[in-house]
Amino acid sequence: MMKFEDRLISILQQDNYIMSILEAVEKLQLPDCWVAAGFIRNKVWDTLHHCQTNINDIDVIYFEQTDLSRSTEKKLEAALESQMPNQPWSVKNQARMHAKNNQAPYRSSFDSVSHFPETATAVAAQLFHQKIKIMAPYGLEDLFQGIVKPTPNDEKDTKRHSVYKERMQNKEWDDIWKGLIIKDV
Repeated sequence: MMKFEDRLISILQQDNYIMSILEAVEKLQLPDCWVAAGFIRNKVWDTLHHCQTNINDIDVIYFEQTDLSRSTEKKLEAALESQMPNQPWSVKNQARMHAKNNQAPYRSSFDSVSHFPETATAVAAQLFHQKIKIMAPYGLEDLFQGIVKPTPNDEKDTKRHSVYKERMQNKEWDDIWKGLIIKDV
């Protein structure tokens, strides 16, 4: 059986659109930069369920402590828009996102992704010298097995765990992708 990381890389490589997204993001040459969260998760679930859902946003994350301005993020979105117009780009510097989430400062994009609400969403990919790299602090098993549960960081934090519960009530993922196992709601 192919390892989950190899499977994910294969899924991404076979999608020309996703490869063009990864290439556009790589051209920015941002530190600790990844395409993350729902964009990657949904592609896997769409593949496993033989469907294609709409893309809500393309989460581009990076980690840069010397410039925490939102205006820089908007400039980066504009740069991506010039490469690939009419895409739902969402660029966020993870060095400032801890404040939005009322958490201790993150140390890296990896640390930030480990604080995403669900293990299946805590995943990211990047293109580096024509090779796809995967970041998954909690592994990829839940993602590929359709298990949705809070990340350990959110599970310990009552306020953040309520964010997970609210997301599960609002997202209705199990209506879109039949057979998902939603835990701890």
